[in-house]
Amino acid sequence: MIRMSMKYDVILLLAAASLMTACKEKTETKVIIAPKVEAPKPTGPVVMQDLNSSNEVEWLGKFYKVQVSRKADRELPMVDVEQGRMGVDNRITLKILRPDGTEFFNRTYTKSNFDSCLDDNTRKTGVLLGIVLDRAEGDNLIFAASVGSPDALSDEFIPILMTVSRMGDVSIKRDTTMDTNASADAEDDEGV
Repeated sequence: MIRMSMKYDVILLLAAASLMTACKEKTETKVIIAPKVEAPKPTGPVVMQDLNSSNEVEWLGKFYKVQVSRKADRELPMVDVEQGRMGVDNRITLKILRPDGTEFFNRTYTKSNFDSCLDDNTRKTGVLLGIVLDRAEGDNLIFAASVGSPDALSDEFIPILMTVSRMGDVSIKRDTTMDTNASADAEDDEGV
């Protein structure tokens, strides 16, 4: 009987020891639970950076200087860029100076000057993005203008052609031509 009781004592002792070591061992976990932090949403309106550029162009046998200045104008009606986030529209001043430095042309444009070229959505959500000199062609200077989303990540805009004649007359129309040189260059690159 003593042997039997001793056998049970050993078994109980081993069981108690294993229970004690099991209670002391903690399993380490590498799972970290942290609350999800959302990126802060911009609170103010979308405002494009002011720009000033100056280029020379040979036109009518002489060199003219073309100056373009874009400024955000909070006095213009704001546009709804996306889901209630507003955007500030721009004013663009275009100056053309004669070779002697005198002004040949000086006008300031807003999106409303291009209204006949815009669709309803662009009227509501777009701003005047820019006006750049494209080329001199005969008696005219041809400019490319655009109205679209002020969001820097967006490529939504309406291309517009603006022509200034040697008499200072301006015509504006939507640019419906495709840039065939860019697509031809892309095709050439693919064929290599």
